[in-house]
Amino acid sequence: MFEYLNGLITSVTPSYIVVDVQGVGYKVQVANPYRYEENQEARVYVEQIVRDNEQSLYGFYDLNEKNIFLHLISVSGIGPKSALAILAGQDLQGLIHAIENDDVKFLTKFPKIGKKTAQQIILDLSGKFTAEGQMTLGETPAVLSSGNQELEDGLAALDSLGYSAKEISKVKSQLEKENLKSADEYLRAGLKLLS
Repeated sequence: MFEYLNGLITSVTPSYIVVDVQGVGYKVQVANPYRYEENQEARVYVEQIVRDNEQSLYGFYDLNEKNIFLHLISVSGIGPKSALAILAGQDLQGLIHAIENDDVKFLTKFPKIGKKTAQQIILDLSGKFTAEGQMTLGETPAVLSSGNQELEDGLAALDSLGYSAKEISKVKSQLEKENLKSADEYLRAGLKLLS
């Protein structure tokens, strides 16, 4: 329902922040509230989760963090609070490396993550990451950023069509050499290279 909130951080507590958006205070549970400063404007990416007896907003520093959270909660046995606890470590590269390299020991250091759950995380999420450590879910990875808005829009369109970040990375270097005028031209050229 919500993608992000732009507003004033009015409260920072050990488990959540309050974001004032035009007079409405949103309580947002975040992995590390102390990344935010009170009385500072911020953009907080959010995910609303509705359960039988509660509605909660979970907040993220950037889209990559949000995408990792969404993948984590898709794993059986991992709820939103456990996923936030994993994100709180802020060693996202280490997390990705552990998943890609079957490192159960690394994953079991997180609260409430036993050996069985760690193995389930590896089973469900292995291969969901690119070599650069960005998620493949729903957002063109930040590593693809080139400074060329038309190219970035073309790459985002390839991503939305279902091409993996790895496939997009492969054609990116070739597309950068092209001097095309629009996102549509980059998209067409990318599709040609991928087919």
